[in-house]
Amino acid sequence: MESVKLTQYSHGAGCGCKISPKILDEILQSSFSMPDNKRLIVGNHSKDDAAAYDLGNGSALISTTDFFMPIVDDPYNFGRIASANAISDVYAMGGTPIMAIAILGWPINVLPPSVATRVIEGSKSSCIEAGIPLAGGHSIDSPEPIFGLAVSGLVDIPHLKQNNTAKEGDVLFLTKKLGVGVLTTAEKKGLLKLDDGEIAANQMMELNKVGAALGKIGGVHAMTDVTGFGLLGHLIEMAEGSGLSAEIVFEHIPLISERLISYVEAGAVPGGTNRNWDSYGNKVVIGAAQNGSLVKNILADPQTSGGLLVAVDPQQVDAVVGELKVFGLEDRIQPIGRITSKASSVITVH
Repeated sequence: MESVKLTQYSHGAGCGCKISPKILDEILQSSFSMPDNKRLIVGNHSKDDAAAYDLGNGSALISTTDFFMPIVDDPYNFGRIASANAISDVYAMGGTPIMAIAILGWPINVLPPSVATRVIEGSKSSCIEAGIPLAGGHSIDSPEPIFGLAVSGLVDIPHLKQNNTAKEGDVLFLTKKLGVGVLTTAEKKGLLKLDDGEIAANQMMELNKVGAALGKIGGVHAMTDVTGFGLLGHLIEMAEGSGLSAEIVFEHIPLISERLISYVEAGAVPGGTNRNWDSYGNKVVIGAAQNGSLVKNILADPQTSGGLLVAVDPQQVDAVVGELKVFGLEDRIQPIGRITSKASSVITVH
C-alpha cells in the first residue's frame, strides 16, 4: 500500500470540522420543538450526546452517530480515532455499547481502496477493544475522506446520564486532557517537538470506558463528552440546559503537553477555536488575573475524541475519584470547577 497523508485531502480536521454552535442552533431551532415519541427519554428536545429510547423492560436503547474528516495522516489511526469518538457518546450517557455500523465517504478516484481498508481495520480494532461488533455500514463516493460510526448501546434507566441535569454545587471533573486541536495544528505548522508527536493521537484513541462505571454512581448528576465545541462550549450546554452557571479554575485544567502554552503563543491555534469563541464568547467571563487570549485558545480548542465532563454531588466525589483510578486516570482526579447558581455569565474562569 502506498504511503499517503490523509489530512491533505480534507478541509477540516476531526471534530474541528463540526458546524459552529451558533450556526447549528440556527439549523436545528425548529427541530427542538418537534414532538417526541412518548418512549423517547432523550431526543431532539435537548442538545445531548445521543438519543435514548425506553425499551419497556427497565433499560433504554442508546443510539448515536458521529463522523468526520481525517485529523491524522495514518489511515489505521484515523479509523481508531473516529470510532473511539463515536462510541464515546454511549459512554457519555452512562451506557455500554453493543454494536456499531460504519459510515464511509471515500474519494475513489483519488485514494486507493487499500487505504480505506486500513481505516476500517483501525475501526475494527477500537470496536474489539469496546467489546462490540462492527456489524455493517454504508459507503459513498465523496470529494473528501469521511469516516465514523453509528453506535447502539444499552443502559439501565436509573443509570442514564444526561448533559442537562447538573445541580447547584456539583463538582466538575474532566477525564481527558485539553489541547488536541493545538497539537495537531502545531504539527501542520511544523512546530511540534518530536517527543510530542504521538501524544494527541494516543489520547484520541483512548476509549471513554469509565463512563459506563460513572453512570452507576447516583451522585453523578450530569455527564457529556467534550468534542468539537471545546470545553467551554460543552460546559455551556450543561449549565444552560440545567438552568445554572459554572466556574472553572484555569490552573486545574489538565493540559496534554507541558509545551501547550508555548504552542499557543507560537500561533498553533485551529480555526475552529475562533469559530467556537465567536459562537459563545459573550457567555464567558475571564478573570482579570488570567491571560484572556490564552484561556480562550485552550478552553475553546476543538477536541476530537475528548474526555468526559462530569458533574457530581460533592458527597460522591470520592466514588468518582475511585473509578478514575481504577481506569488508570490518576492524573485526571483534580476537580476543574463547580456548578453554581445562575449568574449573569454562564461560565466564569478564575
